[in-house]
Amino acid sequence: MTAILAVCMLAGACSRSASNKVSSPTTAAPATTAPATNGATTSTAAATNCNTTLQATDVGITPTTITVEVMADVGSPLAPGLFQGNLDALNAFATYVNNNGGIACRKLVVRTWDSKLDPTESKNGLIDACQNAFAMVGNNALFNPDMSPATGCVDKNGVATGLPDVVALANDINELCAPVTFDVQNVSEHCPIISGPRPEIVNVGPIKWYQQKFGTGLHGIYMVPGDLPTTVQSATYNIDAQAQAGITWDAILKVSGADAQPAYTPRVQIAKAKGSTYVYDGSNDVAMIRMRKESAAQGLDTVKVWACSIACYTKAFLAQGGSAVEGTYLFMNSLPFEEASTNPADEAYVTALGSKVDSFGANGWQAALAFQQAVNLVVGKSGPNGLTRASLLTALKGITNFSADGWIGPKALQGPGSYSPCYLVMQVQNGKYVRVYPAQLGTMDCNPSNLVTLNVDPVAEGAKIK
Repeated sequence: MTAILAVCMLAGACSRSASNKVSSPTTAAPATTAPATNGATTSTAAATNCNTTLQATDVGITPTTITVEVMADVGSPLAPGLFQGNLDALNAFATYVNNNGGIACRKLVVRTWDSKLDPTESKNGLIDACQNAFAMVGNNALFNPDMSPATGCVDKNGVATGLPDVVALANDINELCAPVTFDVQNVSEHCPIISGPRPEIVNVGPIKWYQQKFGTGLHGIYMVPGDLPTTVQSATYNIDAQAQAGITWDAILKVSGADAQPAYTPRVQIAKAKGSTYVYDGSNDVAMIRMRKESAAQGLDTVKVWACSIACYTKAFLAQGGSAVEGTYLFMNSLPFEEASTNPADEAYVTALGSKVDSFGANGWQAALAFQQAVNLVVGKSGPNGLTRASLLTALKGITNFSADGWIGPKALQGPGSYSPCYLVMQVQNGKYVRVYPAQLGTMDCNPSNLVTLNVDPVAEGAKIK
């Protein structure tokens, strides 16, 4: 589970310049660059001899096409259109790649599957992809407990090689810790999962920054996304990590995607009675909008830090929140769209998607870059006919410094090193997202001390949250 990101999204919808540097301006250590690849560039085609007779080397690969499938929660009545951005991103990525020479001497084709926040539909999506696609790329299906159709997926020769799953986000631990899953987002879990307390990694850099700016002693409310057991459990180690970093919780409150505005009245009353100075939205943009509007209506004026994750990095947050969401802080682990000119991958995504850009779609595009990088590694070593599910899985395992061409902090896609310490902070100012830390465009704070490891039993702790 990716604690900061995964806990932010269920209830409602979780930078550019001439360089691709990700620097650490808060330490005396040298600035950290974000290498684009381990042997092949992410965004450019590998040097390939296409003057060869191309073959149908595996399921989803023909002499002319490579088919991938993207699965995302879109059609659930609980959160309509939740991860539409992932589908949009993969379709746009295919157009972008095909307009720039294709991939492995072939055209990239995208299948889509709506998992609908339904575990049965998630499983059906895996089955469909196993039968019809070379790999899954850019997925964002929160409830995905049975990965057996992917781990046991047979290749062209009938061998249970497994279906490569290059996800935008894996929230369900069964997907996250599957041997075929590779995640471009930070991974808090240590796999394989053990019962009881287990080590979890959390980035507390933003909490330290809030305390430097506003002083220690911040106390307040944590809003937990309460509609699924997995999202509740994902919140537990972020809650504990913030407490260890110095935040005192006045209350830990579940919120739901079904909550209307009146549901926030008692929550604001708690904050008002406690004189809360800190409110963290672990849910989505709608939750923060309603909390802030209700706070304004009730005259809650003690809060110094209204904090959110990328779940609040949406056009809807600004449009629907209006003046009520002014001053909200956002923790991000990738360069923002406002700075796309500082980074070629960010810029390519923003240019391709236009008005449809969103943070979850950006994660999908980053996953597609990871897939492309692995394909290029295979092709560079074995040629375009060396591409199979087995060779792709090997290449993905070997990528230990993925940065989406410097768009995110470098990290492994699986196993040790799969949590980057890099982050930046944006704030809503005059109806726009504005960088507030670090000050320099195109940079992030990558101090290793941003990461802490704590032992938590998410199941037991999640059961305590009512």
